[in-house]
Amino acid sequence: MLADWRHAYANTALTGGNLAFLLIALKSPTPAGVGISAGLVGITSLYAWYVNLRRFSAVADTPTARISSAPQGYVEIVGKGVHTEGSQLISPTSGLPCLWYRFIVEKKHGNKWRRVGGGVSTEPFGIDDGTGEALVEPDQAEIITSRKQVTTRGQHRHTEWNLIEGETLYVLGEHATIGGANAVLDLRQDVSALLSAWKRDWPALVQRFDLNGDGGISLDEWERAREAALENVTRQHQETRLEPGMHLLRKPPGRLYLIANRTPRHLASRYRFWAWTHLGLVAAACLALAGLL
Repeated sequence: MLADWRHAYANTALTGGNLAFLLIALKSPTPAGVGISAGLVGITSLYAWYVNLRRFSAVADTPTARISSAPQGYVEIVGKGVHTEGSQLISPTSGLPCLWYRFIVEKKHGNKWRRVGGGVSTEPFGIDDGTGEALVEPDQAEIITSRKQVTTRGQHRHTEWNLIEGETLYVLGEHATIGGANAVLDLRQDVSALLSAWKRDWPALVQRFDLNGDGGISLDEWERAREAALENVTRQHQETRLEPGMHLLRKPPGRLYLIANRTPRHLASRYRFWAWTHLGLVAAACLALAGLL
């Protein structure tokens, strides 16, 4: 599970590294040195530009949906984070309730800190936008949070990132309604299962469907039992589809799954900034290569 600092660190480190390679290219006494350095900068920056542009497009181009009327598929939801019924997650670091946490434990060795442990929660939590509530699965999501707490205890340092109940959350992912009108039901299989259950209590089955009183079930009587089972299951399916379904937000196949306690505008601005930064490095690399011609 990725966190905001990882993506920001990757962008910062790559930008710094590519600037260093550009300086090497400018000071290189040989055309080969210029070509290799500028080529590396161009390729890596072009890839980073593409990644950030895709993220910007996903955030900027996906309209905000309301939970009660959200379509099935890729959506953007904004609402208040809430605990699910009967569940309250407790941070192992701070001991306080939260919706999600990630923590690392480091031990001091001389003047350096080395990671010795850590963990991340995967328990679902809720998001409520005033029109309805959806269940959010944090597993496999990139989670961006401004909440960070660092605590030093002797030779150990604990760093925690979390999301808490009541704060405004942004979720970009796949929306699926489980149950209700979208319930996956198999009429034939359910009728067969009900008939099998009736057959296990044979005396009750005979008492109910033995019309001629011969103590058995004829083909006509069995057909009557099958029709009764079909009517029973059809009614149950209709009742199930009338029940409210559960809204679920989860990882979409091959697309960005993002959970954040920041606004869509803030996120889009960040990705746009990094996209332009890397594109500028691509242009600089191209100019360096052009100087070889």
